[in-house]
Amino acid sequence: MSADAVFSLQNQSSAVDYTGKVPVEHLDYDYIEKCKDVKYLEKILKVLRSGDEGIYPHLIKFCESHLHKLHPRSPALRKENLVATAASLSKDEWSQIVDELKTWQEETKKTETSLKQQSMFDDLVKENMPPIRGSNCSIPLSQTSPKEKRNSSKCALPRDYREWDKFDVERECEMIDGSVVKNDPPAIRITGHSKIRTKVDTSLLTQQEKVFLANREKEKGNEAFRSNDYEEAVAYYSRSLSIIPTVAAYNNRAQAEINLKHWHNAMTDCQSVLKLEPGNMKALLRRAALRKHMGQFQLAVEDLRMVLMKEPHNAAATQLLTETEKLVGSQQEQKSKGKKILIQEVQEEDDNNNDETKAEAFLVEPSQPVGGEENSAAPAERGDMGNAQKKPHGRGDGGPHSESNSSHAGHWRSKGGSSDKYKVTQESKEKVANGTSKRGSTASVQADQSSSGKGTPVGGTAGETINLDAPCGALPPPLARLKNEGNLLFKNGQFADALEKYSLAIQGYTDSGIDSPEDLCILYSNRAACYLKDGNSQDCIQDCTRALELQPFSLKPLLRRAMAYESLERYRKAYVDYKTVLQIDISVQAAHDSVNRITKVLIEQDGAEWREKLPEIPLVPLSAQQHRREEPPSTEVLQARAEKAARDAERKAEIRFTALKQEGNDFVKKGQYQDALGKYTECLKIKPEECAIYTNRALCYLKQERFTEAKQDCDAALKLEPTNKKAFYRRALANKGLKDYLACSSDLQEVLHQDPNVQEAEKELEEVTVLLRQSLANTSPAKSRRTVPITEVEGDEETTAVPNSEGSCRGDDITINLYPTNVYEFGQALNAARCSGNTVACADLLASTSSEMLPQYLSSQLDGHTISFIMQVLDSHLLEKDPNLVYQHLNHLHTADRFSTVLMLLEKDERRHMTHLFEHLSATESTEFTKNDVQNLANKYI
Repeated sequence: MSADAVFSLQNQSSAVDYTGKVPVEHLDYDYIEKCKDVKYLEKILKVLRSGDEGIYPHLIKFCESHLHKLHPRSPALRKENLVATAASLSKDEWSQIVDELKTWQEETKKTETSLKQQSMFDDLVKENMPPIRGSNCSIPLSQTSPKEKRNSSKCALPRDYREWDKFDVERECEMIDGSVVKNDPPAIRITGHSKIRTKVDTSLLTQQEKVFLANREKEKGNEAFRSNDYEEAVAYYSRSLSIIPTVAAYNNRAQAEINLKHWHNAMTDCQSVLKLEPGNMKALLRRAALRKHMGQFQLAVEDLRMVLMKEPHNAAATQLLTETEKLVGSQQEQKSKGKKILIQEVQEEDDNNNDETKAEAFLVEPSQPVGGEENSAAPAERGDMGNAQKKPHGRGDGGPHSESNSSHAGHWRSKGGSSDKYKVTQESKEKVANGTSKRGSTASVQADQSSSGKGTPVGGTAGETINLDAPCGALPPPLARLKNEGNLLFKNGQFADALEKYSLAIQGYTDSGIDSPEDLCILYSNRAACYLKDGNSQDCIQDCTRALELQPFSLKPLLRRAMAYESLERYRKAYVDYKTVLQIDISVQAAHDSVNRITKVLIEQDGAEWREKLPEIPLVPLSAQQHRREEPPSTEVLQARAEKAARDAERKAEIRFTALKQEGNDFVKKGQYQDALGKYTECLKIKPEECAIYTNRALCYLKQERFTEAKQDCDAALKLEPTNKKAFYRRALANKGLKDYLACSSDLQEVLHQDPNVQEAEKELEEVTVLLRQSLANTSPAKSRRTVPITEVEGDEETTAVPNSEGSCRGDDITINLYPTNVYEFGQALNAARCSGNTVACADLLASTSSEMLPQYLSSQLDGHTISFIMQVLDSHLLEKDPNLVYQHLNHLHTADRFSTVLMLLEKDERRHMTHLFEHLSATESTEFTKNDVQNLANKYI
């Protein structure tokens, strides 16, 4: 019979017999390859490995590989790793291990010997041996006597059996006790810890030894603190501080002093900590509690606000700040009642007593670690349930439903809890009508203590008030109050109390006979959240199912039921609920994470066919999909969002502007003017109306001898502030660099008119006056220069043409030097032609300029407008006359400094001019360049 036939017969059978013997026909390559039963394959592999039917290494390896494909984590694939011995390692490796062990043994012996020889602590121990904590007596070492040596020569003779009848046991015991009392020295009674010296002589110790000894004394203090022996803890902390003062020792001693109610000593230690480390959270928090106890409420509030600035989520500081602010308010009210001083003083004493109790409860907590390095803040006072909750690992929100969305998440309790302790008794049912229960809780106690039973705001979290009588849907007032109390208890982490409130509300809903499925769904969902926090997953599933029967496709019941299924390892049902949640709202990140996690588990559990074993995932209608039926926000909401966004943008812009300005100022101080230019330019993009930035950037341009840009910035500053003295002075320097001595003199005179004491302006005016006279005397034009007169029709004033801030020029007569000899003259001529739009003059200028000198001439004033203007001139005037010159100019122009940076900042129109130029140049035939050369050159521009 072939393997196919055997395999088909096996498939036809109803089940495989795993207990019987494996037939020999099944030990075959074909059968093993077609077999998909993992359990049966494991049995086949076991038979092959046993060797009962023979040893077939290749068949065993083939079976193992096939089993690994079907089930990679099969137990049958596990193999034992034998313990490594000398025989399993090479000689070099074994010798290395032996040498290392010997070296370690020798070093350990040397260290132990050196520690025994050191006597730096023996003297201290002999000088003053502290008593054993918890005992009331100690024996000095000097008074202890060695044991008496027994006389080996005197041996007790054996007694006859008849003598034992005459043996007096009580008399012999009294003799033994009497000898012990006589030989032992008298015990010394210790009534306190006065024998422990608080100072240690460390004059002969090294720094390393001092650190070691200080840490050891601090650890002794920590041990005493944990044992509630605060006097001994203070003594050891003092010894540690006498060796090396540390922040941790001061902080710990302050806490011990607080427990001993030595308030002034604790305050001194807190002040010492803040001198060594300003802003220490522990010291600030403890000083605030001390100031609150001592009546310095305002100073305590300041300390707590400093703590919350650095740690906004510090629960202890938040709670203490709320209590202290209430005391500040009551103190101010007492001051305003001037005629009731005597009565208020008596009440004030009672309040102070209460404050002392609260301060002790806040500052002392048995579970608090004493070591100064462990925690950064003292823990807050907690109730029986505890408020410092932990959130379940990424499994979504477990808070109450609808109006009771809670930002707190509770810690898991014992997972074996049942719902019996949460069943509502008949006595509790009778109290549903007035909204109270027998069990005392935070919410109910606060409500009962209030003067009026309705409309009473109750404190929830810090800075939040909750009205327990607020309406909740269609629920009657008593049931609404029960629901609000449950929400408040849930927020405070008291899940058992909250569960009882929700149970009473559900029972009251059933008894009242009202018809509001939505409100009942919320109550079931909230109670399910309490079950989930308590680890009672089974009851959570029941309540979520009831809620979903009332309101199908509700998001929170689905999510909580999925979390409960997952905690019970019912992964298929959890997967279905999570996928349903994502159909309702795809933005639930907890559902995404859980789906990914469960998918991996199901693949490992069910293999590649895991999807076929899943229950059917329900199809959520479009009306229930929240991300599809989101209503557009109202006009008021949109306006509020826009205002908030504007305020946020303005605030961020202000912060960025201040930072950029400061960075620019720092670069100027360091002489890095190019970097400062970038910072000031970014500042102007944020605030283009800031006059000081223009004057600062003008200074950078002056330092780089870019006088035209400096003058433009000064003009812009004077438009914003016409009397700005810095702008006048720096524009005068720019005009001096541009050799416009007349305008320079005018600006300097304006500076001196505003402030005659500016000595720099006086010196510059003297120099400019001399230069102005020389320029007027030198009226003969240079023979080697040809000038092109340019006149403008518009404008009545006669001024020298200088580009203004908009890039235009004014003037009646502008001369362009077509044969420049330096960078400055070329820049003046190019700017004059560009401002007037005289492309012919610019073409003559470029025709008379050497291509090799062009990058050098343009290095100081290269910008996007200049490149665009040069491209237009080359395309419209020079390309037809001399295409070779155009190619040479373009071949050298891209090597100029900052060319790549300016090229990235070109606008769309400017790039279009450049593209047209290269298209026309590529169509031109020349013997000096080819189309391929033009294409390679264009790649550097476009």
